[in-house]
Amino acid sequence: MSPRARTFIQLSVTGALLTLAVTAPPASAADRGHSVPLRIATSNIHAGAGSDGVFDLDRQAAALRALDADVIGLQEVDVHWGARSQGLDVAGELARRLGMRVSFAPIYSLDPVTAGEPRREYGVAVLSRFPVRSATNHEITRLSTQDENPVPTPAPGFGEVTLKVRGVPVQVFVTHLDYRADPAVRAAQVADTRRIMARERAELPGARQFLLGDFNAEPSAPELAPLWKELRDAGTGTPDTYPAEAPVKRIDYVTVGEGVRVRDVAVPEEPTASDHRPVVAEVSLVRRAPGRG
Repeated sequence: MSPRARTFIQLSVTGALLTLAVTAPPASAADRGHSVPLRIATSNIHAGAGSDGVFDLDRQAAALRALDADVIGLQEVDVHWGARSQGLDVAGELARRLGMRVSFAPIYSLDPVTAGEPRREYGVAVLSRFPVRSATNHEITRLSTQDENPVPTPAPGFGEVTLKVRGVPVQVFVTHLDYRADPAVRAAQVADTRRIMARERAELPGARQFLLGDFNAEPSAPELAPLWKELRDAGTGTPDTYPAEAPVKRIDYVTVGEGVRVRDVAVPEEPTASDHRPVVAEVSLVRRAPGRG
């Protein structure tokens, strides 16, 4: 991984403690063959608030637990952000309640309102049943919501973790692309994403790659087209994901790279825990992909 990107790594204390306390899922007979099973998901958690606008971390944790996923990418994650999420470390709290490790990558990291309090942060996160070998917070083009007159500029919040899943190296990227109707910033973010993932792929040959997140665009959107040159949309043919109560578009994704076979994928009917529905995929990691380690 690029060392210059590591200056913004955020691994919570919860995640560090769980690394010591939690063991990875046991291997099965299938794991000793030519492929390794993995259940992986994405969920925009709306800062812990449901589609009713009520902050309820118990409800959110229950929805995530029901996914029974080994790895979950989260978007719209508050860490001591403010009153809307009761000032909590939402990433750490969810990890604790689910018994998973956590890696948090802030998009925004602001000074506290009161001196001596934790920094106010908002971003994306990865929850994992497997130990996090390394984590990076990459910069991609963003149009800040915290500036009065923003201009597109590189900013953090494109999280990556490296895992080893029963001997197979895995790179999990989690992202939240720009929400505006104008696709220009999303197009720039897609270009940044492809560049970063290609570099990381070259630095860890043989790694299986996943890109999870809220892309704020449907699969046929022209700005997403370049992604499909290296990645496959695991959710093709599944129901829409947004808004959660009565979805009309599919903007939340589990996407997979070379050496990953999609066995099944679902959009659970979860209308209240967030304003997005999650996506969960059953995949197999091929131990050796053609031309790869």
